[in-house]
Amino acid sequence: MLRLLGRRDKTSESSAETRRSWTNLVGGVFRRTKVDDEFWEDLEEALIVADVGVETAMQLVEKIQDEARWRGARTPDGVYELLRTEISDMLTDDESAAAFAEDGPVAVMVVGVNGSGKTTSIGKLAQAAKSDGRVPLIAAADTFRAGAISQLETWAQRTDTMFVSSAAGADPGSVVYDALNAAKSRGADFVVIDTAGRLHTAHNLMEELKKMRRILDRHSSDFKPRVLLVIDGNTGQNGVTQAKVFTEAVGCDGVILTKLDSTAKGGVILAIRGEMGLPVRYIGTGEGIDDIAPFDPRGFAETILPDA
Repeated sequence: MLRLLGRRDKTSESSAETRRSWTNLVGGVFRRTKVDDEFWEDLEEALIVADVGVETAMQLVEKIQDEARWRGARTPDGVYELLRTEISDMLTDDESAAAFAEDGPVAVMVVGVNGSGKTTSIGKLAQAAKSDGRVPLIAAADTFRAGAISQLETWAQRTDTMFVSSAAGADPGSVVYDALNAAKSRGADFVVIDTAGRLHTAHNLMEELKKMRRILDRHSSDFKPRVLLVIDGNTGQNGVTQAKVFTEAVGCDGVILTKLDSTAKGGVILAIRGEMGLPVRYIGTGEGIDDIAPFDPRGFAETILPDA
């Protein structure tokens, strides 16, 4: 979808806090002298505490145990390498990534709870699209809050991006429809659609989101429809709950994980992937307008579990 060439190393740089957390929590297990039942129990517990989640931690340990038996890995160092490889493989989905990265016009609906960094991520996506040679258009379909429209318009001005909005209180679905038509007539090939920040427990608002998704699918014949869920990297396991509810509602294609550079809870990336099969596509790497990058699974695995 966006190539963002030259930004792959940002994953390693932004995972420093998570690396320190994993060194303390997970690294200590591998300072043992032998691999026994207690080793496996402590590894599972360390992964859970590192925000990987109970279900994903159990699956990881079980898979690594099987792999260790098959490969004859009987030392902590041998298991360490298996864990790093498994994390990298788990987060990598070449087929899905290739489909997501296809060129051509795209319309992206951006969803997430209040305070996740959604508005900022939309501005960064628009700027990244321009850097990739695309023609972006931002649509302010959060009509529940007048301030949201003005905030997004500021980002549109800052990035010199076409902007479509309506009056506060207007039907959000009509903004989606108008934005797609405007993009066709004005030659935009990268439409980014804001949605009202909402708690995943708010039933009526989630129903409104489903309606917007239906309109996007119905009227985006000239665009590939995509839905990206913005999750604050500091939310830990609550991010998994958000991923479940939003994906069930609108079929998310991936996650933008914000504030990775300032959180030690990056293990939630594994939980979201393990429990939902939902990949992290982009990461927020700072507060600047260009501080967004593709997520690099191998770089992440090698950072949180560096060479022994």
